[in-house]
Amino acid sequence: MANSGLQMLGFSLSLLGLIGLIVGTIMPQWKMSAYVGDNIITAVAMYEGLWMSCASQSTGQIQCKVYDSILQLNSALQATRALMIVGIIATVAGLGVACMGMKCTNCGGDDKTRKSRIAMTSGIIILIGGSSLVLPCSLPGLEPSWL
Repeated sequence: MANSGLQMLGFSLSLLGLIGLIVGTIMPQWKMSAYVGDNIITAVAMYEGLWMSCASQSTGQIQCKVYDSILQLNSALQATRALMIVGIIATVAGLGVACMGMKCTNCGGDDKTRKSRIAMTSGIIILIGGSSLVLPCSLPGLEPSWL
């Protein structure tokens, strides 16, 4: 079983990854396109995310519209939404289990074998949550433009 410092480092990195996952899920910059007309004043940048679409004009005005219906979205976008939510839930569950399996907590009891198994289980759950994010972020046309 790893020492407490490595466990705290792994927990901190997983927590940082969870924060990045939530921010990436919320951001509307999954698809970006631009339209520049005859002059720069009519330039418009279009952003499409998992939850809304936005238009940013060259004057600085940004207009966002939340998608009205889930049924209007294509199946790839619906699957991406679902996988991102599953990844968030699995990572939160894995972090909860990790709190019980760390050496610095008393939740799992004093048995070192049980604590190491709980820590291993939490690592597997976090890996499952992370692997559910690989597909939506790597599909052509659906990957976020900020990647």
